[in-house]
Amino acid sequence: MADQRALDEVVEFTSGLIRIDTTNRGGGDCRERPAAEYAAERLAEAGLEPTLLERTKGRTNVVARIEGTDPGADALLVHGHLDVVPAEAADWSVHPFSGEVRDGVVWGRGAVDMKNMDAMILAVVRSWARQGVRPRRDLVIAFTADEEASAEDGSGFLTDRHAALFEGCTEGISESGAFTFHDGTGREIYPIAAGERGTGWLKLTARGRAGHGSKVNRENAVTRLAAAIARIGAHEWPLRLTPTVSAALTELAALYGIDTDLNDVDRLLEKLGPAAKLVEATVRNSANPTMLDAGYKINVIPGEAVAHVDGRYLPGWEQEFRDTLDLLTGPDVEWEFDHREVALQAPLDSPTYAKMRAAVQEFAPEGHVVPYCMSGGTDAKQFSRLGITGYGFAPLKLPEGLDYQALFHGVDERVPVEALRFGVRVLDRFLRDA
Repeated sequence: MADQRALDEVVEFTSGLIRIDTTNRGGGDCRERPAAEYAAERLAEAGLEPTLLERTKGRTNVVARIEGTDPGADALLVHGHLDVVPAEAADWSVHPFSGEVRDGVVWGRGAVDMKNMDAMILAVVRSWARQGVRPRRDLVIAFTADEEASAEDGSGFLTDRHAALFEGCTEGISESGAFTFHDGTGREIYPIAAGERGTGWLKLTARGRAGHGSKVNRENAVTRLAAAIARIGAHEWPLRLTPTVSAALTELAALYGIDTDLNDVDRLLEKLGPAAKLVEATVRNSANPTMLDAGYKINVIPGEAVAHVDGRYLPGWEQEFRDTLDLLTGPDVEWEFDHREVALQAPLDSPTYAKMRAAVQEFAPEGHVVPYCMSGGTDAKQFSRLGITGYGFAPLKLPEGLDYQALFHGVDERVPVEALRFGVRVLDRFLRDA
C-alpha cells in the first residue's frame, strides 16, 4: 500500500504543478517545459531515467519506463497531460495559479484537469521506490504537452516520432474516470471510461457576392452561413447506442430497479434522474456551433463568412456524421475538418477493466462502479495509433455537492486533499498487479 509520505506528496505535487502556469491558448501559445522538468526531476529521484522530448521548443513531454516482474506481460501506459486551459483570475475566489491549500482543498487551474492525476502518478512511483515495489507488467509513464489543443506537440508527436518508447504497450489509463458521482439520493457511482466520442472540429465557409449593404443581394455569404448554422443547431440527431453506452444504461437501470428498455432510451434517461448525466451526451452524435467570423464594415456585404462547429461522433458513426453535415450545410456552404480524431471503444470484459473496478470497490465499498463513454476526448486518441486501448481511470472520492464535471475548465477548479489521497491508494492498488 502507498506509504504516508505518498499521501503527503500527492498534495505537495498537485499544488506545485498548479503553480507552474502551463496555460494552453492554442496556436502554439503554451510552454510546458517547467512542469515537465518538475515531473522529470521527481521521477529521477525515484531511480527512473525520464526522457524529455520536444517537437517545438518549450513544448516538452516526459517519458519513463518501469520494468515489471513478468517479462512476458504486455506493458501498460499511464499518461497525463501537463497543459491547462486559460483561467481569468478576476473570476476566481483564489488566484488560479496559486496552488493554495485551504480548508483541506487544493485550489487552482489543473486541480482536476489533470495535474491531480499527474501528482498521483508521481506519488505512487516514488512510494514504490522507497518500498522496493515493482509492478507485474512494464509501466510506461508519460506526461504530455498540448492535450488541450491539437496534441501535435504532445501525444501526436510522441506516437509519430517516438513510438519505440511505447513498445509492448497494449492498454493505457488516463483522465476522466473512477470519480465519485453523487445522484442526490445517497448513492455514490464511480464511472470508469471505456470509450470516447470522436472529435470533429469543423470550419464552415460560405461564399457569395460582395457588395453594398443597401443593395439587393441574393448571394449574401452571411445569410447562407447563418441558415446553415441554424440548421445544424436545430438538428435532432438520431439515437445511436454503442456497446459501452448500452452497458452503462443496463447497469444504471439495474442499480435503480428500472426495466432496461433500450428501445426507448429517452424515457429510460428520464427515469434515471440525475444519473442520466453520465450517458445523455453519448447516446447521439452532436454538432454545436461555437464561433462566427464575417464582414468588416456594416454597410459592406462580405464575399465570405466563416463559422466553427464543435462536432462529436460515436464509435462506428463517423460516416453518418459526415453525411449529415453535407445535408445540413447545403450547396452554398463548404465544410472541412479543422481537427479530427477517432472515436474509441474499449472492452469491458478485459482483466484490466475488472482490476480497475476491484481497486475502486476495495476503497469505496459503498460505491457502485459502472462503465461510461466520454463525451469529449483525451490523449488516448493519439495513443490508439499505436494499438493502445485507452481507459479513463483517475480515481477521486469526492464529497457531495462538489460537481466534478462542472469543475473541468470551470471557475474555482479545486480538489479535496482526501480525494487525492484516495486516488493514490486506488491507483497504487490497481497498478501493482495490473
